[in-house]
Amino acid sequence: MFYSKKLRKFKNIKHCFFSRKNGFSEGEFKSLNCGLGSGDKKKNILKNINFVSKKIGCKKKILITLSQHHTNKAIYFKDKKSIKQRLPGDAMITKVKKVAIAILTADCVPILFYDPKNNVVGCAHSGWKGALNGIIENTVKKFNKVNSKNKDLIVVVGPCISRNNYEVKNDFYNKFLLKDKKNKIFFKKKSSNYFFDLRGFVNKKLSDLNIKNIENIDVDTYSNSDSFFSYRRSCHKREKNYGRCISVILMT
Repeated sequence: MFYSKKLRKFKNIKHCFFSRKNGFSEGEFKSLNCGLGSGDKKKNILKNINFVSKKIGCKKKILITLSQHHTNKAIYFKDKKSIKQRLPGDAMITKVKKVAIAILTADCVPILFYDPKNNVVGCAHSGWKGALNGIIENTVKKFNKVNSKNKDLIVVVGPCISRNNYEVKNDFYNKFLLKDKKNKIFFKKKSSNYFFDLRGFVNKKLSDLNIKNIENIDVDTYSNSDSFFSYRRSCHKREKNYGRCISVILMT
């Protein structure tokens, strides 16, 4: 389990970037797999989610996840009636207390947000596609709609794949340069391919939004196989399935 030093200073906030340890799943999903779409046994996933709920201090029914598809859609839950499980999207924000909101990842970036002035929390799932197409900007826009100022936000960028393990091809590289030629700085050339700095790209997006209070939990999900699931590592090992780690934030 990984925690933010910044968020731990607030007594009304509970959070955690959970690792893959201490769960009930077996085999390639061992052990804290929280991905309902992963191919793991549902009963084990539900046990894992129950474990997470107890650790974070909420009931299983109010640990909310999304149906994530690398979109740029951010959802705002304005009250308890608006809160629903598994809505399509890749980010959530809310002012509702005692409701845990959570993001699932396996190499992509989990991001937790908190506005201590207005008591608003948020979380976002940011892979390369979501980051390139505006999931970070759209999440911050949702905060702005409830009067949160960018300069007041505390943002924690969680464990994700490192540049050293994120090899991509030329067409991937060109997608980023078509958006902005300055994106070249996030790539390192290797023969005919490149290495991509997803963490650096996400941080630049946050900085461009005038967010100053950023913390990074700079851990590589690909190389730390004991602690994290990794989509890319599973592909390289020719595994058909892979688990998902969960990152959660709750306002008491």
